[in-house]
Amino acid sequence: MANDNPSRPTLLRVEVAYARADRQVIVPVELPEGATLEQAIIASRLLEQFPELSLSSLKVGVFGKLGKLSAALRTGDRVEIYRPLLADPKEVRKKRAAEGKRMRRGGGDLEPDGG
Repeated sequence: MANDNPSRPTLLRVEVAYARADRQVIVPVELPEGATLEQAIIASRLLEQFPELSLSSLKVGVFGKLGKLSAALRTGDRVEIYRPLLADPKEVRKKRAAEGKRMRRGGGDLEPDGG
């Protein structure tokens, strides 16, 4: 993005997304060039809307790829705030194996008769 006016800083346009089971929010944000994921999250004001979020413990990324709060953004990026998993997938598989359940491809249980 070219800056035609040197006295006016170039702005990045990004989105910040957060979703819970009951609510999904995508907030468009404009930030100065060189802004970070952390700055975008703060500018989105999602921390105020969702008190369960804390910058010190957030898992974040851009377009599904895990990233650091200090990572620089580019225009068009979608910053995503990830919720913690409710169940550890490895533990779920171990539990199913211990119970003798077989799973079909994609994670669903097979019918008891094996079909």
